[in-house]
Amino acid sequence: MAALGLAAALLAIPAAAQQPAAPKLTVTIGYLGEAIPEPEPLSLVEPVAKDKGLAGARLAIVDNQTTGRFLGQDFKLDETVVPAGGDLPGAAAALAGKGIKLVVADLPADRLLQLADLPEMKDAVILNARAEDDRLRVSDCRANVFHIIPNRAMKADALAQYLAFKRWTRWVLVSGTLDDDKAFADAIRRAAKRYGAQIVEERSYEFKAGSRRSDTGEQQVQRQMTQLTQRLPDYDVLVVADESEVFGEYLPYRTWDARPVVGTQGLVPTAWHRSQEQWGGTQLQRRFQKAAGRWMLERDYAAWAAVRAVGEAVTRTGSGDPAALRSYLVSPDFQLGAFKGVPLTFRSWDQQLRQPMLLASPLMLVSVSPQDGFLHQRTPLDTLGYDEPESSCRLNPDP
Repeated sequence: MAALGLAAALLAIPAAAQQPAAPKLTVTIGYLGEAIPEPEPLSLVEPVAKDKGLAGARLAIVDNQTTGRFLGQDFKLDETVVPAGGDLPGAAAALAGKGIKLVVADLPADRLLQLADLPEMKDAVILNARAEDDRLRVSDCRANVFHIIPNRAMKADALAQYLAFKRWTRWVLVSGTLDDDKAFADAIRRAAKRYGAQIVEERSYEFKAGSRRSDTGEQQVQRQMTQLTQRLPDYDVLVVADESEVFGEYLPYRTWDARPVVGTQGLVPTAWHRSQEQWGGTQLQRRFQKAAGRWMLERDYAAWAAVRAVGEAVTRTGSGDPAALRSYLVSPDFQLGAFKGVPLTFRSWDQQLRQPMLLASPLMLVSVSPQDGFLHQRTPLDTLGYDEPESSCRLNPDP
């Protein structure tokens, strides 16, 4: 890959010539997040990450510096996290006041659009590291927003391809009643039609407020999950849509019929997983764990890739100008090495980062999509998510 060639060239330079160059270009990347309270984990085994996303951006700045210091480029991270419902326009104005127009956005969809539509952000490059909503890639697209985190359709398609490969084509869909749960369920329905699966029955689970741990004993949970999955038609796999993490973790081994559980729990489609060690992934995992004291989560990876995408663009263009970097990011020349086995690129029409999707159990990588045999005239990666004809976004001409 191009990045490996650059590294090899640097190693070939005599040691005296490898001294860090005096900084000629300083690039400050803004990190703008919102401290939205997350549900308490269902299990004490699951750690609570207080710096989810931010830790990935911090590591990527270090990575950018590794190459940048030999090219006279200095990278800095300006961190802002507003409280839930806090003054996002004020935070954006503060960034713009410092001349920061390269922004990693760790925000939900509506807040991301609010940021993108602010006058001071019109000429910015905003990299979405959190919002997975399909509408941001189909109808609510913005020319100043690049999507690093995969959308729900990419995840559902990745899962559906693997289920098609296994010939598990009869699905039962169990979903929660909250908005994010419904959105993932919609993506699953779309994927089922796309890949020839049949959803033989749908059921929903309504969460009733209470203590997620103490009010739900083992026997009560066992009864609830057994009752939820009784008297179903014959099926191959149970697909769960529980992004809110209310009940999905209770389903494996508690269903009435002995069936695998996939979706938001069980076998999960994700951009990153702690078991990923292929294509050099082990070194990224170890460096992150050393820096953050925990394993890398999907939002950490998205923020890391966002900052690295900026670093790669700055290295190749020699510029920190947002307009120049935006043009390079959507050009055929941009490629990001991100421990996924193939270079990652942006789709021209919706500015979504193309990337393979990992399919993982809690402790093990099971497969990687796109699966063999799913072809596309451009790249197999475009079999995941909304292809150009399926989206109303036309942000850039085709390369």
